[in-house]
Amino acid sequence: MELEGKPALVVGLARSGIAAARFLAGRGAHVVATDRKPANELPEEALSLARQGVVLELGAHPAAAFTRASMVVVSPGVPWDMPELTAARRAGVPVMAELELAYRNLVGIVAAVTGTKGKSTTTAALGAMLGAAGLDARVGGNIGEPLVGLLEGAQPSTVFAVEASSFQLEGIETFRPKVAVFLNLSADHLDRHASFEEYARAKARIFRNQTAEDWAVVNADDPGVLELAAAGKARQLLFSPVGRLRGDGAFFEEGQAVLRLDGRTESLFDRSHARVPGPHLAGDLLAAAAAARLLGAPATAIARAVREFRGVEHVLELVAEVQGVRFFNDSKATNVDAARKSLQAFDGPVVAILGGRYKGGDFRDLGDVAAARCKTVLAIGEARDRIATSLGSIVPVVRCASLEEAVTRGYAAAVPGDTVVLAPACSSFDMFRDYADRGRAFKEAVRRLATREQA
Repeated sequence: MELEGKPALVVGLARSGIAAARFLAGRGAHVVATDRKPANELPEEALSLARQGVVLELGAHPAAAFTRASMVVVSPGVPWDMPELTAARRAGVPVMAELELAYRNLVGIVAAVTGTKGKSTTTAALGAMLGAAGLDARVGGNIGEPLVGLLEGAQPSTVFAVEASSFQLEGIETFRPKVAVFLNLSADHLDRHASFEEYARAKARIFRNQTAEDWAVVNADDPGVLELAAAGKARQLLFSPVGRLRGDGAFFEEGQAVLRLDGRTESLFDRSHARVPGPHLAGDLLAAAAAARLLGAPATAIARAVREFRGVEHVLELVAEVQGVRFFNDSKATNVDAARKSLQAFDGPVVAILGGRYKGGDFRDLGDVAAARCKTVLAIGEARDRIATSLGSIVPVVRCASLEEAVTRGYAAAVPGDTVVLAPACSSFDMFRDYADRGRAFKEAVRRLATREQA
């Protein structure tokens, strides 16, 4: 993709936008980067782009720049139907996600993972399995480094394990993964997408450009995923975290993760060797293993990676045990279905911290698992009253003014053997910069608590 001397506009200066602006400037484009936030609300990393020759337009979007550019690259947090983007399209200016920009300049093989829950764990595990096989495996996208920041020095044999969100996929045109993994589908991001159907269509774009030479690894137990995948052209490989498949596919049998393909059956890993908690995370490892095998990783490398894999930060992450009470950080559980799976991961009594900025879904859907697992629910953020109304008749709900207060009250409500888990079922933007910022704040609050208890 020729970029030298081309005028390019980057919209949104979070992690993805910063990486896109840096990449474009490095390839000789004349880059303007814009964000509605003023300079004092942006990280130094964004402001430092000016030293690379990037023109920063902050505090408001310069409308004229959208129609003068040769391309507009949009960060995932920017609404796809923003009037300025509509004007650019009408003027014939290509508007694309950073994911699409990266793909147009990429050398190597792409494996992409999407779904409502489990993307980060699956993507990280896939990268670990490919790395254990000796491949040049690079993990990024919606997790870790943006894809455009991983391109340098790649060879045709390089494999990119990419987490792809609905926000990123709605902005692709040519993006074509050799292996596309679709984990599950439930309501999410309805504060951004106009409907569940629109959200599902954005997710399904992961199959948009695949051909019969590619693979779609899809959840046999999720009717919504199966329906969306049926419209694709790639060869399908089903996986089932909960049942045995009759034909080809990946499933658990007698404690083994098994792959049956083209009449041949092999064991990929021993389920008991997985170090991540919760049955849904074992399912994520199964999907990753199936994808890794399709990409050439031998079963021995996959099994070794599973034994060594400890999960990812902010996904059912064990933070500490304080006087017999375990604290888990699942800040990435940002929707109701994800929070449900988080609570189901524990057998013993749970004190759940829920809340943040409401983004759709029905907290009443947590009622049965809360009744079965939770001693109490601590509700934080803008959604705390909604949570109390939805669950207060089922389980005690205590409204807390801060995450720190929730950690303190959670510990007070627990006894040795109990678990306190942050499983918000909401976004973080009412109180924190993002889910990672929230997760770090939770871990710091737990560490302060542990220090007090040890004094």
